[in-house]
Amino acid sequence: MIEDRFLERLQHLVDYGQRRILGLAGAPGAGKSTLAQAILDAFPGRAVVVPMDGFHLANVELERLGRASRKGAEDTFDSAGFIALLSRIRAQRKGEIIYAPTFRREIEEPIAGAIPVMADVPLVITEGNYLLLQRGHWNAVRSLLDEAWYVDVDRQLRVQRLIARHMHFGRDEDAARTWVQQTDEVNAALIESTRERADIVFRWE
Repeated sequence: MIEDRFLERLQHLVDYGQRRILGLAGAPGAGKSTLAQAILDAFPGRAVVVPMDGFHLANVELERLGRASRKGAEDTFDSAGFIALLSRIRAQRKGEIIYAPTFRREIEEPIAGAIPVMADVPLVITEGNYLLLQRGHWNAVRSLLDEAWYVDVDRQLRVQRLIARHMHFGRDEDAARTWVQQTDEVNAALIESTRERADIVFRWE
């Protein structure tokens, strides 16, 4: 699933001797989580995934802010909290356990303290839409990454994946298509503009 040239880059990160953080950026539905899992499978016990999606604002807060209809946009995350966690992970002390949040699609909510990050794990993979964005708090993320990959895939396939995902988690087909066009694809256009900040592009074929 992962070509040798990418595995070689990953091996270098894992074998470096100190904590390394790899960022996987890309549009919704590009396959970031799939790639992160493939890396975990390739380096069992030597990597952990800390998803940006764990920093989604809770639905009740999105309602208060009037942003519920734009969930997934750059201002619907606790970007400052995400940066603070990455900073802690970079400076993690021997024997320390750092807990990261995750996001559960079945309830559409973040869950705190769900992912233990052990100090002796050499590679931390963080994946999300806005890792390379150059505005607001997001602008600080790139400097916390040792390497950044932009994950890409055929647009038509990506949109099909998104529609199927939304339907799987409760929307009917019309609602899923509307959400993809009015929300996901608006975000995708912004994310696409950040790809030049990546070290390499990983494209699913």
